Amino acid sequence: MTTRPDLSVQLFSVREQLAENFPGTIAALAKIGLTRVEPFGMVDFADQLKAALTDNGLAAPTSHQSLVDVELGRVLDIAADLGVGTVIHPFTPPADWTTKGDVEQVARVLNQAAERAAGYGIRIGYHNHDWELRLELDGQTSLEVLLSLVDPAVVLEVDTYWAAVGGQDVPALLGRLGDRVVALHLKDGPLTGVTADQLPLGSGDLPAAEILAATTALEVPVLEFDNYAGDIFEGIGTAYRYATSTLGFSR
Repeated sequence: MTTRPDLSVQLFSVREQLAENFPGTIAALAKIGLTRVEPFGMVDFADQLKAALTDNGLAAPTSHQSLVDVELGRVLDIAADLGVGTVIHPFTPPADWTTKGDVEQVARVLNQAAERAAGYGIRIGYHNHDWELRLELDGQTSLEVLLSLVDPAVVLEVDTYWAAVGGQDVPALLGRLGDRVVALHLKDGPLTGVTADQLPLGSGDLPAAEILAATTALEVPVLEFDNYAGDIFEGIGTAYRYATSTLGFSR
């Protein structure tokens, strides 16, 4: 059986719980069995993050952090201090993907960040939603156009749910993107784009096993819910158990 990298979880899934009890929330994730987390907005939570990661023996190999209108040096200093190896730009609005010039501007932001991050031994990545894959330019998805414009050092974190909502055959997409995909967001549900309907991995319409089989350079598989109608810790636990019992991830 293929050895899978350790699972992570996107902390945006528990943003409300973090606001109420940051250390207790991180401890609850560790209790599920997770050894890695993916922070969001790490600049805003740096001190709390460092303490909680240390207290629970957790690593944060990736982190979401906007690269627009921020002091990049501070972002990279914090990432280095937290042990984050890949800083992922999480969101560029749909209006910024409609022309080649739009995509070139996104590429410039990523390339400039990647050049500076290299001095820290840190990579820069991009995380998609549905619109980068629904919109096309010259017969290619806007995300694939972006990939042709960025430095080879820039990597992708493919959100498999949003890629499917964007109309993509996700395993086929991953085959085209190849080894530029180093991280995945793994979640499930009916592919309506209604985040409140999201379900634990293995409970919805996404072919999780086929998605994983299509990756060639996966380093960080990340469980995530944008929203969840049930108890979020139970949802994450259900996804974790499915991944470890059925998909071959280690406990």
